[in-house]
Amino acid sequence: MTPNPGAPTMKSTTRLHPTKNPLPLASREKLVDLLNSRLATAIDLQLQSKQAHWNVKGPSFIALHELFDQVATMATGNVDDLAERIVQLGGSAHGTLQSVSAGTKLRPYPEAISNGSDHVEALGHALAAFGTQIREGIELADEYGDPATADQLTAMAEAVEKQLWFVEAHQQAKS
Repeated sequence: MTPNPGAPTMKSTTRLHPTKNPLPLASREKLVDLLNSRLATAIDLQLQSKQAHWNVKGPSFIALHELFDQVATMATGNVDDLAERIVQLGGSAHGTLQSVSAGTKLRPYPEAISNGSDHVEALGHALAAFGTQIREGIELADEYGDPATADQLTAMAEAVEKQLWFVEAHQQAKS
């Protein structure tokens, strides 16, 4: 069997806290690693969307400024949901700057841009990458025997794809 490219690459060295959660320990360890990898990317998405929100300029300023804030709000909710699920499984959520920097799957956000269309392009890439990582997580959560985490990630995927649609709509109009 070939390894899943979306699976966490490192063997868990994290010791889980005692819990009466009915999932087997081995599954919970894999799930905690999986969710911490998604948490790092979710925090990065949250920060990238605020970067766009603060720095967008141009004729669509107010619409994009507000849209990027909605993306940040959605990402913030995902961050909290991921971190709480990690702790429910007996793990520790890794949300420090160092953990996020080491674990994110997003490409660095271009800090020098200000044009609305450039921010739409950059944030669209970030949303799509996070959405792909979440979808891979759904499959892994099912593989690890945790339909509750798979359901949570499915709801997240729906929210991410809705925000991606809103962002991409700014590129799709015909002149």
